[in-house]
Amino acid sequence: MDMKTKKDLAVDFINTIRTMEPSALNALIVKEAGEELAQFFLNYSANLISKDPSRVLENTSSLMLMGYLIRTYEEKNTQARQGNFQSYAFA
Repeated sequence: MDMKTKKDLAVDFINTIRTMEPSALNALIVKEAGEELAQFFLNYSANLISKDPSRVLENTSSLMLMGYLIRTYEEKNTQARQGNFQSYAFA
């Protein structure tokens, strides 16, 4: 079995979105994150960059990692909620 590392998966994803048409990428963002979260990240990143423009590279990296951490947090919370429902047995 060929198990990809987290880095391999990240590279695959970045390569995929890099070649997407802008409309397809926008549709993916709306589908997966929604308009509200997309706007939140736009405002957050604009605020972060305006505070210290010389740190754009570091801030971009931080934002990407933040997105990853939010996703893993969402997945853990979803699994925990599903686990709560699975603990009930009905006769």
